[in-house]
Order: sequence, then C-alpha cells, then structure tokens
Amino acid sequence: MAKIVLSTFGSLGDIHPKIALGLELRKRGHEVKFNVMEAFREKFELLGFEISPLRPNLDPEDRDLVRRLMDIKTGPELMFNEILLPNLRPMYEDMMKAVEDADLIISGEVVLPIKSVVEKTGIKWVSTSLAPISFLSTDDPSVYPNAEVLEKLRFMPKLFHKMILGIAKSVFHKWFKPYREFRRELGLSENHDPMFGDKYSKLLHLAMFSKALAQPQPDWAKSTVQTGFCFYDGNQDLGNMSEDLDKFLDAGEPPIVFTLGSAAVMDARDFYEQSISAAKILNKRAVMLYGTFNQPPKGLDEQRVGFDYAPYSQLFPRACAIVHQGGIGTTSQVLRAGVPMIVMPYSHDQPDNAARCRRLGVSETIRRDNYKAKVVAEKLRKILSDESYKTNALKVKQIIDSENGTQTACDEIEKLLK
Repeated sequence: MAKIVLSTFGSLGDIHPKIALGLELRKRGHEVKFNVMEAFREKFELLGFEISPLRPNLDPEDRDLVRRLMDIKTGPELMFNEILLPNLRPMYEDMMKAVEDADLIISGEVVLPIKSVVEKTGIKWVSTSLAPISFLSTDDPSVYPNAEVLEKLRFMPKLFHKMILGIAKSVFHKWFKPYREFRRELGLSENHDPMFGDKYSKLLHLAMFSKALAQPQPDWAKSTVQTGFCFYDGNQDLGNMSEDLDKFLDAGEPPIVFTLGSAAVMDARDFYEQSISAAKILNKRAVMLYGTFNQPPKGLDEQRVGFDYAPYSQLFPRACAIVHQGGIGTTSQVLRAGVPMIVMPYSHDQPDNAARCRRLGVSETIRRDNYKAKVVAEKLRKILSDESYKTNALKVKQIIDSENGTQTACDEIEKLLK
C-alpha cells in the first residue's frame, strides 16, 4: 500500500478524471488523499476521501468570474495573471502540507508549484494531461484560443508552427516573472518553464485521452504513456438519472441533448433559449441540462424538457445528438456514447477539441457569437440526416471502449511505485 496525493485545480472536467484514478487506486489498496479547492470538499467526503485544501479557493457560483474565465480573448490571461500566479506561495504551502508522509503525488495541468514541491521533498511525481492541446505539439498542431485560423493552417511546415509556439513562449515569459521570483525565493533555479518543456515528470507523464482524439507524437515528452480517457461522471455521489427524465427518454424517439458542462453553464447567456427554438424548428424532442446553480430556461414544454443535472454516461447513449461547449470532460463522454455532436466552444482547450472532433467526422462547430436557432437547426439537420456522422461516431466509440483508460493509468502508476 502506498500513500498517494492527487493534486489538481480547475472545474469538474479537471477533477472527475482524477476521481476515477482515486477510486481505482483505493480499490487496489492504496491510501488516497485529494489536494483540491475547499469548495469541492463535500463532493470528496461523500466518496470517503480525505481532503487537503488547495488555494486559491474559488467560488463555483461566482458567475462574473466564470464569465471572464470563459472569454476566448482574455480567459487564459486572467487564469494565470489574476488567479494562479498571485497565489503561488499559498498553493505551494498547501501542497507541501498535503505531501507530508506521502509516497507519490499525481498533479493536474496548472498546479504550477508542483516541480518546486518535488525538488524540495524528493517525492515521486506523476504529471498528467487531459487534452491534446496540453502537449503544445508542432507535429500535431493544436488550435489555440482566439486563433481559430490555425485550424486552416495545419498544412504549414513544422517551422511555421514552431514560430507560433515561440511567440506564445515570449508572452508567457513576460507573464511568468512572478514564477521566477517565487523559485528564487525558495532557493531554486529560475531556469524552469512550467508551461512548456519542464511541466512533465521525467518518471511518468499520463496522457489521459483517447488515441482517437490524438495519436502519440515524436515531440511529446519521452516519459509519456497514453492511457485513454479516465471516466467518472458523478453517479456515485449524485445518484442515478431522475425518474422523470428516464420516463421522458422512454416515451419517444431519442432526443437532442443540450449541455454546457460544469463551468461554461455559468455563462450560458441565451444558449438554452436558442436551443429550445432550434429543437422546435426541427420538431425534435430535446433535453436541456441547465446546471444546478441556474433556473430552468424559458420555452420548455412537453417535448423540450429541462433538468439541472443528469449523469452523462447514462443520458448521452440514449440521445440522437449532443450540443455542448467542447470541454474535454463533456467531449470524452459524447465520444464514448457514439453519437454525433455540435460543439460551441468558449476558450481554453475547447476550440481545439472542437476542431479535432470535426476532423474525425463526428461533429460540426458553431462559434459562440453565431449560436442562433436557425444556424443550430441547420447544423443539427446536417449531422442527423448524413449517416456518416453516426458511422464515424460509432467507430470512435469502439476505440475508446477498447482502451480502459483508468486501469491502464493505474497500472502505470503501480509500476512506478514498485
């Protein structure tokens, strides 16, 4: 038995894959503790996990903050310059407390002090990536926020994409002055890059997404093992699908499901009203998952129903199509369900996930500012009438079903422990 700390920061899309790891590692006899925001304490305690709080503790009900974070132009800069970098010292202190007497730490993508914790304690470290964009690959170029034109420039030579990354590195170098000062205060080398080349553990880096979404590349970290998606969607702590939703699904043809995940749903604007109108144009049944912090949208009726929550793994396979924001957690569940999709990306990894799904032939994309009922209805009509979308979605599902991501990841973790 090993004492393992899982340290991660972000929304439920970041947390759920780590819960999948935690449940499996605990099942195998290891002692598992989570280092996450205090706001998620109840969720983890319901699952019987010990919590060591991780600052900054953001309020998941802070709509203004979520709206600003989801902005495609300014969201990433806000995340680093107003949330992560000003809290390096508190985050470091919380992580140091969390790893006391631990044998191993598994870190999420933006837990910036992780390398400093590892250097100060000597603890074994496993790093993780949940989406292909995290690798910043020039062999498999991603679509970065506010740069959707890059999707049309994938054909450009590798040197071009290296130039694009070079520009991004120069921007981050300016942003990360507080990080270098933080390292210097700890007596550690400032020559460390937590966003590009130095964010991967040399012992083991887990690429926790399917090969259907992105294949391993020559410029990935040498310590990388690609596991496939690690699924957890809240069944264990929030219960099964409601009886009313189950009855609705049984009462007619598979509906279209509209959802904005766990974060973008706080900045829904008119998404659900436009979605209801689109479903009415098509005369299709529909389910609106509008979030536990929101009120039901206007325009619902007997054929277009709304629920604050439903476990994706139970709902999505019973749908004819899914419309969503493109976060990696939601995207993975749609791909596993084997149904076509429409993606309306906000920021962060979402534009790249949308582009990859479109290239797989399983989806179409609608820009956030162009999400109108007639446009949505037209795109839905396309993916529902063209059988190739469903055929391709089922092929992707077969790949995902064969990967056993959680088991593969935990096998690799145990190899490292031994």
